[in-house]
Amino acid sequence: MGAGHAHKLYRHGHSPVHALPPHCKLAAAFAFVVVVVSTPREAVWAFGLYAVLLAAVAAAARIPAGFLLRRLLIEVPFVAFAVLMPFVAQGERVEVLGMSLSVSGLWGAWNVLAKGTLGVAASVLLASTTELRALLLGLQQLKLPPLLVQIASFMIRYGDVITDELRRMSIARRSRGFEARGIRHWGVLAKTAGAIFIRSYERGERVHLAMVSRGYAGSMPVIDEVVATRAQWAYAAVLPAAALAVCLMGWTL
Repeated sequence: MGAGHAHKLYRHGHSPVHALPPHCKLAAAFAFVVVVVSTPREAVWAFGLYAVLLAAVAAAARIPAGFLLRRLLIEVPFVAFAVLMPFVAQGERVEVLGMSLSVSGLWGAWNVLAKGTLGVAASVLLASTTELRALLLGLQQLKLPPLLVQIASFMIRYGDVITDELRRMSIARRSRGFEARGIRHWGVLAKTAGAIFIRSYERGERVHLAMVSRGYAGSMPVIDEVVATRAQWAYAAVLPAAALAVCLMGWTL
């Protein structure tokens, strides 16, 4: 996969969670999200316990609460959607603070907020404790289709390259006195977008030819073989197993 690639969500550390193999963490996070989504929305207490479980993982990973909460802001658009549901949904109505709200809409909003927030939090914890390169290796270990892993790898690698190209083009425009101030300058920005597309396409062709000349035949070699022990799998399974117990109680109580 090449050299390591850090990302903004990653927080360097030496915790037991950081040390787990990436495919163990991926499987645990996926299983946890599946369990959370399978929980009946009426079991409000269960979602509180899920939050406690994630807080325990964050504590074990030494991820500060402020760091986690700032990353959760990515779900703000979903929060806005959930807030509208009690106003637009049909069915039985109830008065809350002088407003007529739909009962089914309130439950729907709670369902979206609770499950969405927990899913995002689990994803943030995964990204905070696992480098991008390790995530790709983990997906490879979990036998995700190799072509999808390669596409994700190239997107990560060349996203920064394209961003840097845009930055240089922006500097070149400003050095010539250009500053986008209105609709009159949209033409210049459109030409910039066209130029970056052509440059990216040409760069992709050059990279592909270079790979073929070095023996590329449709699959990338596995440089680092990541192997997980039974103890590591058991440690990673603690979160989804505890969540499954909560979910089963939510369905039976």
